[in-house]
Amino acid sequence: MPEGIAGMRIYQLAEVLADEVWEEVIAWKPFAQATVGRQLVTACDSVGANIAEGYGRYSYKDNRQFQFYARGSLEETTYWLRRAVRRRLISEDKFGAFMTRIGELIPQLNAYIRSLERRGQAAKSPRVNGANSRTSRRGAEHA
Repeated sequence: MPEGIAGMRIYQLAEVLADEVWEEVIAWKPFAQATVGRQLVTACDSVGANIAEGYGRYSYKDNRQFQFYARGSLEETTYWLRRAVRRRLISEDKFGAFMTRIGELIPQLNAYIRSLERRGQAAKSPRVNGANSRTSRRGAEHA
């Protein structure tokens, strides 16, 4: 199993979604690529990028903030997918497949955000027996 962020399920799901969206958009006509396609790919790539940037931050609070950005990028991705299906750039079936991926990712991202909130609260708690919860920060993130 990969270590660090590459081992995180939410990061893996974000990468798969971004790659699948890219493969779809790359086949579109130039005008569609330059308008809806560019926005869709950027929003979708931003999901994984924000997960990664948050993971690389020192504090739980900073990490959590970037996970909120990732969640916002998922919502933006959904918007652009709706535009793509409405403008007949993707089929209803393809739209459904992308939304299934997003549906898998959202609850896992929300769970990760909640875990960061809990760990942030624990890090603020007084040390027990000299232990510092910050030293085990990365251990439980592979959910």
